[in-house]
Amino acid sequence: MIIAGAGIIGVSLALELRERGANVLVLEKSTPGDESSSAAAGMLAATDPETPLPMRSLAAESARIFPEYVAQLERVSGVETDFRRNGTIALLGEAASSPAGYAKLSADDLHRLEPRLVRHGQQAFFIQEDTVDPRLLMRAALATAERSGVEIRRHTEVKAIRSAGSHVEVDTAADTLCAIAAVNCRGAWSGAPVKPRKGQMLYVRPEGQNLLQHVVHAPDVYIVPRGSGKILVGATVEDAGFDKIVATATIQRLLIAAAKYLPELGSAPIVESWAGLRPGTPDDLPILGPTDLPGIFAATGHFRNGILLAPITARIMADVVAGKRPQFDIRAFAASRFATVKA
Repeated sequence: MIIAGAGIIGVSLALELRERGANVLVLEKSTPGDESSSAAAGMLAATDPETPLPMRSLAAESARIFPEYVAQLERVSGVETDFRRNGTIALLGEAASSPAGYAKLSADDLHRLEPRLVRHGQQAFFIQEDTVDPRLLMRAALATAERSGVEIRRHTEVKAIRSAGSHVEVDTAADTLCAIAAVNCRGAWSGAPVKPRKGQMLYVRPEGQNLLQHVVHAPDVYIVPRGSGKILVGATVEDAGFDKIVATATIQRLLIAAAKYLPELGSAPIVESWAGLRPGTPDDLPILGPTDLPGIFAATGHFRNGILLAPITARIMADVVAGKRPQFDIRAFAASRFATVKA
């Protein structure tokens, strides 16, 4: 079995297939996990009202099994992932109704949870959601793959995947590989209709400890605390092709937005800023399942939810590749809903 792409989706699928007894080779054009997987914020926002309706059951199930998924990776790899279960505080407009799973907070409730948070007249809600540090998660997944017998070839760009009778052929710059099946997990580089959606974000390191315990999700910014003491601020959504340039003005704008809600951030030094390319699709739904070419499958287009959906995508795609009926109806995510999906 060949998987093209060693982001969190591709590596999680490789681990699931390996656990089921398959021999798996993962091909990565650059450094495994260095693209959108490591550039993400790591919010496991399964109840986000902006999540498209067909994806909500998958998101809920993936959030449910995420603690088990993380525990397995941490146990095998020995890498802690900063998996946190403190929840999210959402700040919504005064007239906003309470979305499902959102518990409204009084002023006293909010002050008790986050005494330094300023809500500027907005309604505050608590959501029981988890977070993980995507870079640490990726490190744990790669270490687990290595210890589980999954082969990952770095700096091996896939040029083409094609059906060839009873097997598939995968062209790289160096050679042509054969396998019984291949899965396109190349994220923003998957080919049409997947396209990159740029996101810029930053880390600050406030002087005080325990400045923030919960994720804060406001209309114009989100703020994510880490166990290291750093606080992530994000993020933009830009149609800028494969441009990964970090714009100083954009980073400053994000920091100003965050400091509006947490004033101490205004004087906190920026320790890092970056841009990632999320794999988007025209309908904001992932592509899961077979393509129109025998033996070639796709698991891509997860947009903002690649980290969250990694464990459930791995289970679903392992079933699909094996010819089994997955636990969820994935017809809404079929590659055939678009005119062309490249392998």
